[in-house]
Amino acid sequence: MSSAITSVLAAAPIAAARPSVTPAAPRPAAPTRNTSTDTVELSEAQRVHQAFSQGQSIPRIASSLGVSVAAVDAYLGISKVA
Repeated sequence: MSSAITSVLAAAPIAAARPSVTPAAPRPAAPTRNTSTDTVELSEAQRVHQAFSQGQSIPRIASSLGVSVAAVDAYLGISKVA
């Protein structure tokens, strides 16, 4: 019986001398960048309607888009009465 106790006691210091290994904490995920090129291209008519709904004048819309005032009027459905 004493031999069993001796072998257990002899093994105990060896186990205590081993460094305890704790599992590493999981690293937080790196922030993802939105590298997709999800863009929406508006048609000329849509840009006219958007600018008009934002309060821009018809001549300013025509100038900024490089189209005639008559084209902006047509996109907006404005007809000149003769």
